[in-house]
Amino acid sequence: MSLQETLDLIGRGADEILKRDELEARLRLGRPLRVKAGFDPTAPDLHLGHTVLLNKMRQFQELGHQVIFLIGDFTGMIGDPTGKNVTRKPLTRDDVLANAETYADQVFKVLDRDRTEVRFNSEWFGQMSAADMIRLAAQHTVARMLERDDFAKRYAGQQSIAIHEFLYPLVQGYDSVALTADVELGGTDQKFNLLMGRGLQEHFGQPPQIVLTMPLLEGLDGVNKMSKSLGNYIGINEPAIDIVTKTMKIDDALMWRWIELLSFEITMAQAAALKGEIDAGALNPRDLKLRLARELATRFHGAAAAEQAVAGWNAAVRGEGDTAALPLTDVAVPADGVRIAALLTAAGLTPSNSEANRKLKERAVRIDGEVVEDAQRTFTPGFEGVLAVGKRTFARVRLVTR
Repeated sequence: MSLQETLDLIGRGADEILKRDELEARLRLGRPLRVKAGFDPTAPDLHLGHTVLLNKMRQFQELGHQVIFLIGDFTGMIGDPTGKNVTRKPLTRDDVLANAETYADQVFKVLDRDRTEVRFNSEWFGQMSAADMIRLAAQHTVARMLERDDFAKRYAGQQSIAIHEFLYPLVQGYDSVALTADVELGGTDQKFNLLMGRGLQEHFGQPPQIVLTMPLLEGLDGVNKMSKSLGNYIGINEPAIDIVTKTMKIDDALMWRWIELLSFEITMAQAAALKGEIDAGALNPRDLKLRLARELATRFHGAAAAEQAVAGWNAAVRGEGDTAALPLTDVAVPADGVRIAALLTAAGLTPSNSEANRKLKERAVRIDGEVVEDAQRTFTPGFEGVLAVGKRTFARVRLVTR
């Protein structure tokens, strides 16, 4: 791969590279670069939004560079205030370790285990004395800390800022010194912290790291950052059928953003050509979306599970194939049964019975492909079939006695 091709791959989807000329010069050295990304173990389950950074790390691995997956077990006990307008509650040591244990099986669905250096920043901070920490804190001023957007807003709004929160950027920055990082990756909301690493490396006599920021992935709603609290996420441990069905629900505009940030199989040149085919009416965007869904399901569950999920989606949505390919979910109901609205809600296809009844009136509910309008229809334990609400929400269920 030429230097320009390497730079193009590294820059794919990136929001900003600081500084690009330094990255080019570092690449010309002809040695593997040390590429660092830090993850605070604040939650044990990862979703596609988290994998944006992991994907970029994997691209660096494929280019022959050394990737460092840094688990911030020390910083996790401080609590990163990024994007928060209040002090974040620090995690206990037990919380941090319990969450950290769950990371490995998830991240190595993206990263190459044999080419990943896993580190914990307690390795060096656990050895620091109070005097060492004070000397580190002396490297920055309160005025500079208040340049950080979330701190500035809280200060202007007379909201409290705990002293320990000022340590977080310093500690994250010092991680780059301890690891002699050439490149640090992070989300756009981490830019202040990443630049801190550059400054501290210069202070300690190291070449300053290149900072590469990645955008925050929009969730299923296409508007807000992917988040569990907003319910607009796809967890990487979700069943393959859920990954496929949720991916198929994103709108066409968001599909291109997801391809850029999440796909390994579709190059940007191919994406441009495919967009031309769609614009010309030669390709249905649904088919490209299904290709992306298959790729994501394969990455996290393997080819066989992905193909079964795609077959199930085709059977349920397109009427092509056998719906037996769909996973079977048991739904517990009373022995005397439930009406259709309650069943749809119990199966997770509608958020409430009132919404289910609205869908019935719209003739948007189907059972095994047939439209159901009778709100009084009752289903008892032993029933098995495919319930569908609209064109893209469905489940194959079996009713069991509660």
